[in-house]
Amino acid sequence: MRTRNITLVVASAILIASFSAFGQSKPAGVVPSAELQKLVPAAYFYRGQSATVQIRNSGAVRTKDGKYVIAALVDTSGYASDVAAKYQGLLITEVKIKVEGTELAPGEYGFGFVGDKFVVTDVGANDVFTVSSKADANLKRPVPLKMAEEGGEYRLYHGKKYVTVQVE
Repeated sequence: MRTRNITLVVASAILIASFSAFGQSKPAGVVPSAELQKLVPAAYFYRGQSATVQIRNSGAVRTKDGKYVIAALVDTSGYASDVAAKYQGLLITEVKIKVEGTELAPGEYGFGFVGDKFVVTDVGANDVFTVSSKADANLKRPVPLKMAEEGGEYRLYHGKKYVTVQVE
């Protein structure tokens, strides 16, 4: 009888621990907006200044391993016009990603949608790469910035313009 009780206690403890761990893991995919407040930085250092981050205009993707790709628009007032022309937001990635097929290593970057191009720069405002952006004419309610899943890839939208992001 005593052995049976000990077995039940141990089995119950294991069951409770597994449910607790399962409840704490967050699913991979686009991060809900309610979680962005804790995830997205309030300010971002770029080209010698700190800019206020527009958390309401941010998005993120969580990987299966619990790592993140974060994008957000920033307030670029105070930056030189040539910097502000191609620096509209921050891009932080904890994993290797591909943007329109171009590989980007984990790190912190700036980005901008400039004409029909998407420009990624390092935090010193040096160009890392430029790719062509696309336009989604069917998007009914464009917003300043969002991340959306589309067929196993993600889209980083700025209004109706977007680039595809593949997360490794």
